[in-house]
Order: sequence, then structure tokens, then C-alpha cells
Amino acid sequence: MDDVFRALADPTRRSLLDELYREDGQTQRSLEERFPMTRFGVMKHLKQLEEAGLVVTRRRGREKLHFLNPVPIRLVHDRWVSKYAEPWAAALSGLKTRLERPMEKVFEIYIRTTPERLWEAITDPDIRAKYNFGAGVRSDWTPGSRIEMDAPKAGGLLGDGEVLQSDPPRRLVHTMRALWSDEVKSEGFSRVSWDIEPVGDSCRLTVTHDQLREGANDQLYGGWQMILSGLKTWLESGEVWSTPGSLMYGAAS
Repeated sequence: MDDVFRALADPTRRSLLDELYREDGQTQRSLEERFPMTRFGVMKHLKQLEEAGLVVTRRRGREKLHFLNPVPIRLVHDRWVSKYAEPWAAALSGLKTRLERPMEKVFEIYIRTTPERLWEAITDPDIRAKYNFGAGVRSDWTPGSRIEMDAPKAGGLLGDGEVLQSDPPRRLVHTMRALWSDEVKSEGFSRVSWDIEPVGDSCRLTVTHDQLREGANDQLYGGWQMILSGLKTWLESGEVWSTPGSLMYGAAS
């Protein structure tokens, strides 16, 4: 968290995050146009934000795109805010952005665990329910197989999809269609990619949620911060991190 606070201490870096909040997936050149400083100055600030985990980059052809990663900020919230003001803070924590192309959301988190244990936590329905709002996700996790998300108290399927790629314990890609309300069901299918990379005694987990239409319902992607925070908490401590949202479908204890 020290790196996060150091990165946020500078007003220029906070402004860069504001720009990515307004429009995610920008190139360095597009960000440079909004700041009265040299190209190298913007590059230096972006590098510090990336080192703190607040910005994640992705290559698209010859371009390098920058995405706001809200997970470290959510972890700060979990440590000091949630037990006092969770209902208010959760209402303000959804990061909503619009892109000219279909939306893409990228989330990154470091978890002290092994790739095998992290893969199990993602694919085992009983473990998944501990941090996924009480909902388990069931599949045999082979390419082409069906995915179903359900919970005992849901009264029906909460979501479905299809496995596109499966390379345990490194990469999982699947489609997802939310079914918990008519509003989200009308959004159709989007795509979720889970990438696991060992880093020392930890793993870097990158979740990319893309193929979302511009202006898509934020219920589809707004819960990732809480899901990944709960996943980290459970793997590192064995404790279930409970929020009002996570109790919606009776999260396991």
C-alpha cells in the first residue's frame, strides 16, 4: 500500500487517473495532449502508476493502451473504510467509463498463493461462492463446455457462458451472460479472461472483461473489485470478506 499512497500523493498522477476514469484504454500520446509537460514527464508518471498497480497496460498492434486498475484502491477501502461506511462507499466505488469502441475493463491484483491453488479457487464452485456474492460457477472447464452460475437462494441461473480457452493453471477464457435480471440479460454475452503469472511467492492475476457494448450496464463489471478483494482475502487468510453485496445470495462462511 505504500506504493499506492506514494503514487496518489502527486496531483498530476491523480489527474492521469481521472483521465483514465473518464476514458479507459488511452495511449500515452492521447494522455500527453491533456498535460502541459514533456512526453518524458508523462511517461515517468505513468510508470510510477503502473509500478503501484494503479495502471495496467495492454498492447494493441503498435499501440500501448493504459487502463485504470481500481483493485489497489479497493484494497485500501477494505482495510479502513468497509466496516464503517461500506453501503456509502460501495455506491461510489463503481468505475464507469465510456469508449468509442466496445468497452474493455482490466483488473490486476497480486495474491500470495500458488498458480494451482489460485486456479482451484477460480474454478471450484464451492470456493468461488465464498467471494463471488455467494454464487458458484460450474463447468468441467474444457474448451466448448458450458458454464453455469447459480446459488441456492437465487431461484434460477444467475449466468451462463462457454469455455473458449483453458490452460490450467495459467489462462482461462470464457464468455459470460448475466441472467439475474431482465436488464442485464438484455446485454447478451461478454468475455472474461483470467491470466495467472507466478511472481516470486505470489501470483499476478489479471482479469480482462471485454466485448462489452459501449455504455453497458455497470452491474456486469462493477463488482470485480469486491470479487478480487474477496478472493485475495480468502486465499491469504482463509477468511470470508463479507459485504452487503456478497451476502445477496448467501455467501458461504
